[in-house]
Amino acid sequence: MNILILDDEKEIADLVELYLVNENYNVYKCYTSEEAIEYINSVQLDLAILDVMIKGKDGFEICKYIRDKNLMFPIIMLTAKIEDKDKIMGLTIGADDYITKPFNPLELVARVKSAIRRYVKYNEKSEEDKIYIDGLELCKEKHVCMLYDEKVELTPLEFDILLYLANNRGNVVSSEELFEKVWKEKYLDNNNTVMVHIRRIREKLKEDTKNPKFIKTVWGVGYKIE
Repeated sequence: MNILILDDEKEIADLVELYLVNENYNVYKCYTSEEAIEYINSVQLDLAILDVMIKGKDGFEICKYIRDKNLMFPIIMLTAKIEDKDKIMGLTIGADDYITKPFNPLELVARVKSAIRRYVKYNEKSEEDKIYIDGLELCKEKHVCMLYDEKVELTPLEFDILLYLANNRGNVVSSEELFEKVWKEKYLDNNNTVMVHIRRIREKLKEDTKNPKFIKTVWGVGYKIE
């Protein structure tokens, strides 16, 4: 597995590299956004860890650059910022996870493993059937989402969210349940993480924000696909 680390604090980048190499990951470490872009364009990456506060193109811009190239590997944002607006910005432009400095390196490794497991699962085949919902088609075998016969580019995390809602079609799924089933972690977050990912999925499905066709919001309860 190839992991990109972008952080201009050499000590942090070196520390993260050390822990990931000990887990037998191939690490491509860089201290500038220019180096990161070179690796993004030349290496088949499986995950990226991006520092937000970096000179040149910041972590948010690099994250957007990756998603604009339709690269769907997981992205973890590393930052000293703790404001909700910054977290929401990262998630909105395509980040999968967000960890705040200072952090426990073992926690970061656990987040990396969790994201890669999801990514690998997303790219593996299974024997499940397709799900059809009024123009929306989810193929579990190939982990592909089609909308009116056009492919929708979803990240592995977005696909898992949509698939879980589709598998529970007709039932209201709370934010807490959705987070714990998809992220495989205890729900200690506020509603922003789930809400922002739902918003991104709706945008990709070209949903009417006032009257979405597929993912309905049940205010104060959660979400459902009817």
